Amino acid sequence: MPDLYFTLFELIIYLQLMLCLRHAWKQGLPNLLRLLAGIFFGVVLELATIRQLHAYEYGQFLAMILDVPLCIGIAWSCIIYSSMEFSDSSSLPYWARPILDGLLALNIDLALDAVAIRLGFWDWGQGLEFQYFGVPYANFWAWFWVVFSFSLGYRLLAWRADWTGKWLSPVSALMVGLTGVLGTNSLISFAVPFQHHDAVVLVTLFLVLVLVISLRPRFYLTPVPSLVFWIPFLTHSYLLGAGLASGVILDPPFLLFVGMVMLLAAFYLHQPTIRRMLHLKVKPAR
Repeated sequence: MPDLYFTLFELIIYLQLMLCLRHAWKQGLPNLLRLLAGIFFGVVLELATIRQLHAYEYGQFLAMILDVPLCIGIAWSCIIYSSMEFSDSSSLPYWARPILDGLLALNIDLALDAVAIRLGFWDWGQGLEFQYFGVPYANFWAWFWVVFSFSLGYRLLAWRADWTGKWLSPVSALMVGLTGVLGTNSLISFAVPFQHHDAVVLVTLFLVLVLVISLRPRFYLTPVPSLVFWIPFLTHSYLLGAGLASGVILDPPFLLFVGMVMLLAAFYLHQPTIRRMLHLKVKPAR
């Protein structure tokens, strides 16, 4: 029987799903199909990655699909859905939006993984001193490519106003997404020497960050649903709360610092949504 930390984690993810479902239902069938395709994608990529790399395993959650918690597949979908809603409101060129989506996911994972393994949600089998406090550097590489690949696959056809854009975009997202995930998994795991993982991951993520910044994006140019704030906020708040209650986020204290920085970054990105929720005047984008 999963303990309280497991159960609360699942419940928060199901709450995130309700927020995304509510928005997708109001927006119409294409959004709903994207969200549902994201759940299927999240579960399948986890099943495939575990069998491809044999690098980690999950603890026992309430709802499992073989050895993968259902909530993990749902979490992937919610992160992708909210990230795409955010990037679609920006001035970024259409081709660059999947890059921003991948970077937004890292805002969550930098705070999530090291705390999650200390709570027993999953285990990399390398101890808590390995690389990034027990988390392989390649994991951050994977997070970026998971979200980037699905977003890219969906956007390849989503711009079309005909039946192709509506019905085939989710299929394209699944095909490109899974190909991208398994391909980049193989690249970092089997082609790049282990001693170079940290350099490859750091350089790759640094370059894509510089690329996005160089495009000087403006955000909130069109209305953005509040879920773009709630998805990261609920996750960060849970990690800080559970981490402090259990004490694991203080082992080492740097994890608390990272969690706070990632939460503040989310607050900074979503200032207009926060102001709107607090009924404060939102300044127009310049």
